[in-house]
Amino acid sequence: MRHAYRTALVTGATSGIGASFARLLAGRGADLVIVARRPARLDELARELVERYGVAVEVVAADLTDPFQRAEVEGRLSEDPVELLVNNAGHGAFGAFADAPVDDHLAQVELNVTALVRLTHAALPGMVGRGRGGVLNVASMAGFAPSPGCATFGATKAYVASFSESLHSEVAGAGVHVTALCPGFMRTDDDAPSHPMWLRRDDVARAGLDAVAAGRALCIPGVQYKAAFPALRLVPRPLLRAAVNLMRQQAADSR
Repeated sequence: MRHAYRTALVTGATSGIGASFARLLAGRGADLVIVARRPARLDELARELVERYGVAVEVVAADLTDPFQRAEVEGRLSEDPVELLVNNAGHGAFGAFADAPVDDHLAQVELNVTALVRLTHAALPGMVGRGRGGVLNVASMAGFAPSPGCATFGATKAYVASFSESLHSEVAGAGVHVTALCPGFMRTDDDAPSHPMWLRRDDVARAGLDAVAAGRALCIPGVQYKAAFPALRLVPRPLLRAAVNLMRQQAADSR
């Protein structure tokens, strides 16, 4: 059974796929809470959504790596529930692990894992109690393969995928849907991709929203990635590492 979510909270809402989530949900009639770090960009997006779609939009300016600011969002989720939580905010630093300060890696863990877990924990009990709701967690195909050049990012996304699939099973009988959205390479704008492995952000966001509404545990957007996914489980790891390195180089060359 498909859910038409009437209210949603989206993190990382002012750019990239987060803005796509916000616009698509507003276009479907959902009232929104949009969360990001920059108040000016939040206000600009809120005005656009209200004027274009006629929905109610609440803005919450918060850095989700800051425990005090994050607590405001947790309180908002537990005290004034929404029907859909989209945990989109995330960060990936690219380069050799040893070349970056350890605090940069820990900041990725704080945003990609800790914030996601805490916001999910704030929202999920109420959803289970009401017998309705959804959580869409943005993971990545990087979570299923070696990720040289973004080792911490890939590891955090592996956590998100595993965490989401486990929660999906826990709440399956309670009328609540938990889905991991696992895109591959994705453009931050919606220009036509110049390489077949690049995905459009609106297509990815739409696939994720449709998947959580339909109650699917895992969403892999794009036929090219759906076709590649089984190989990640079957190909010997040394060959997989070589293939990932080649794909990463090709993607970098196409930018």
